[in-house]
Amino acid sequence: MKLKPLVLGVALLGATLPSSAQQAAAPQGKFGFVNTERILREAAPAQRAQKKIEAEFKKRDEELAKVASELKKMQDDIEKNGMTMSEGQRRQRERDFGEMNRDFQRKQREFREDLNQRRNEELAQVVQQANSVIRQIAEQEKYDIIFQDAVFASQRIDITDKVIKALDAGKPPAK
Repeated sequence: MKLKPLVLGVALLGATLPSSAQQAAAPQGKFGFVNTERILREAAPAQRAQKKIEAEFKKRDEELAKVASELKKMQDDIEKNGMTMSEGQRRQRERDFGEMNRDFQRKQREFREDLNQRRNEELAQVVQQANSVIRQIAEQEKYDIIFQDAVFASQRIDITDKVIKALDAGKPPAK
């Protein structure tokens, strides 16, 4: 019967050891977090890249909008006047509309692909600059690790503002 309290005491002691061992082994260091999405939205180099891309693709976008307007007019004309047209005329206009629509969709798809490729190229440069700034901040301020894109990060360890300010200034961050 004395064995039961002894086993219970050892079990309680064993249950408390892991938590105290975990506390003793808890990592000590300086942690940081960077919100990459915010950098790509708010940093001056990212905004310049976005404006550059918009200017580069503006003409093609306007051309596509013009073709879309023409297609809409053609479709409205076919719907409005289709009953009064001869069968041959109606078929020819529908054929013309179909060809123009396929060409428009192809051009629109190419436009999106080109736009996405250029955006990825430009944003890759911004990310590269941001990573360089993050490394500099980590070295200067003695961070052990800096996380990007976490599910949750406390404002206490968020250094996104420092990174954005350094990118906007175009120079390494001051200590």
